[in-house]
Amino acid sequence: MYKNDIEKREKKRDYRLFAIVCTLFSIFYSLTSQAQCAMCRASLESEGNTMKAEAVNDGIVYLMVIPYVLVGIVGVVVYRMYTKKKTQ
Repeated sequence: MYKNDIEKREKKRDYRLFAIVCTLFSIFYSLTSQAQCAMCRASLESEGNTMKAEAVNDGIVYLMVIPYVLVGIVGVVVYRMYTKKKTQ
């Protein structure tokens, strides 16, 4: 039984190490990218209207955030269902 406990701790440690490495990799590994597609960028650079360019960038960010919010809501609902089922 003692050996089994050690194996469980080692497995848990390996999982934590993997999670930490993945998190650090995703934080520090970033590529420089442009927020707009080529056509949007070309049309906004030719006009010189900064308000329009900011509006396009805000719209891109808005469209990017929506899937994360939806996944977060589903995650919270599943977590609550799991904890509710576990306590019963």
